[in-house]
Amino acid sequence: MSAEMLFVHDGKLKIRVTQKLFHYMRNLHFKNKVGEEMSFDSNGDPPALYDIINWQLQQDGSMRYIKVGRFDSRLPTGAKLYFDSSAIHWNSQTNQVPRSVCTESCAPGYRKAIQNGQPACCFDCIRCGEGEISNETDSGNCLQCPSDRWPNERRSECVPKVVEFLSYQDILGTTLTCITSVFSFTTAVTLTVFIKFRDTPIVKANNREVTYVLLIALLLSFLCPLLFIGEPQQTTCLLRQPAFGIIFVFCVSCVLAKTIMVVIAFSATKPGSNMRKWLGPQVPLAILSLCTLGQVLICGTWLLVCPSFPEKNKLLRNGIIIFQCNECSEVAFWCMLGYIGFLSCVSFLVAFMARKLPDSFNEAKWITFSMLVFLSVWLSFVPGYLSTHGKFMVAVEVFGIISSSAGLLTFIFVPKVFIILLRPHLNKKEYLFRKNPEQ
Repeated sequence: MSAEMLFVHDGKLKIRVTQKLFHYMRNLHFKNKVGEEMSFDSNGDPPALYDIINWQLQQDGSMRYIKVGRFDSRLPTGAKLYFDSSAIHWNSQTNQVPRSVCTESCAPGYRKAIQNGQPACCFDCIRCGEGEISNETDSGNCLQCPSDRWPNERRSECVPKVVEFLSYQDILGTTLTCITSVFSFTTAVTLTVFIKFRDTPIVKANNREVTYVLLIALLLSFLCPLLFIGEPQQTTCLLRQPAFGIIFVFCVSCVLAKTIMVVIAFSATKPGSNMRKWLGPQVPLAILSLCTLGQVLICGTWLLVCPSFPEKNKLLRNGIIIFQCNECSEVAFWCMLGYIGFLSCVSFLVAFMARKLPDSFNEAKWITFSMLVFLSVWLSFVPGYLSTHGKFMVAVEVFGIISSSAGLLTFIFVPKVFIILLRPHLNKKEYLFRKNPEQ
């Protein structure tokens, strides 16, 4: 028999012997000297029994090992490993369990950025950008919030944006509403006083018909800010700027008419003057009609070509939706204000030139002061309006309306009401027609 045949024959014999041995080993159970029960698995391997040892350095420099756990493969799943973590002494000053990572996990609100040339477990945690969030640990990228939402402080979730407008519940809105109410009431009281004392010289001498109209216009101008306060609606957005522009032009036209009538009245008193024919109601009516018509045409064209509308501006300020009226046409808005400014300048110049007429009959001096306040307010309004946004822009315009109207009311009417109610002895024709009231 050849060597190769013997090798094959011998190999087969070994296989048969091994299979028989495994057969007996699988069914073998016995206890060793320490009382542990021994057996073999289907592969002929004995059970895995391991003690977990922790080497601990002592203060004297010696080393000792402490058994801190045990692994026994014979036990049921879940009970094979026993581990006493309190018995372990870690080689660190704080005796804390060391972290087996290069970088701690990135919390929600951050994203992972892999460090170049480092293992995958080494990375930087970068905070999500404006308008972005990450809502899970170790996020690889950040998610963009929808246009109507904004990240919370942790940037871990998107929350609804705050809707901002000048509301009646807002402190600023409440304050402006109260001021508007006070001045509206004061104007109504002033109108009542002038109507009640309509036959007194001081009322009759200052063109009482135009005075009544001016007071009504001032009352409307003080009520006009109520269109600016509150949640923007389609109707209020359409009406508020045209109403403000037309009412203010009407007020300034009344002031201009009163000033021109003062000049005409004094010119008519000169010998040989032919100005008496202009003392009727035709001149004030013509001035009011022509001046107001110009503003009506501007505002009417504005409404027809590009009317205002409510909009929610989500891009102007981060985290805030500005609910506002879109004026649609900046050109029309500034044309409206420019027309008011032009008439105000004309009224101021006419009143300034007539300021030196006799004091007792002349109200041009008070009109000059009132128009000076009026122009100062609106000159200050322009930079304030252009430098603000949202509800503060609306508040600036409301403040301008109230302040300029209050200037007209205070300087034109308060001195007359003071004389009518508190100094009735000065409310006489003899006093009014004196060139020097001290005589």
